[in-house]
Amino acid sequence: MITLSLIILLTFIISMVVMTIASILSKKTILDREKATPFECGFDPKGSARLPFSLRFFLIAVIFLIFDVEITLLLPLPVIINISSMFTWIATSLFFIFILLIGLYHEWNQGALEWAE
Repeated sequence: MITLSLIILLTFIISMVVMTIASILSKKTILDREKATPFECGFDPKGSARLPFSLRFFLIAVIFLIFDVEITLLLPLPVIINISSMFTWIATSLFFIFILLIGLYHEWNQGALEWAE
């Protein structure tokens, strides 16, 4: 009968042998010019890789993320009907949507939704 410790030891030895063989057989070039560039496509960068990022694009992405999470939180609400009463389901749904509408109004009021001025 094979014990658990023997199986763990055998698994460890096999994984080490496979990693060693893969490391020996792999073709490595340390001074590969394309791999040393900051872009994976292999093209030489024409400018700095640290260009300023558009804050408006970032805000729109965050707002999209918030409303994307909203959808994932609203999907299980019909399951609540089976667990609780209809009043509880409607109150929970309306409260959740009300909080999101307040956030949307705040973003609209602050001008985060205006792409171009």
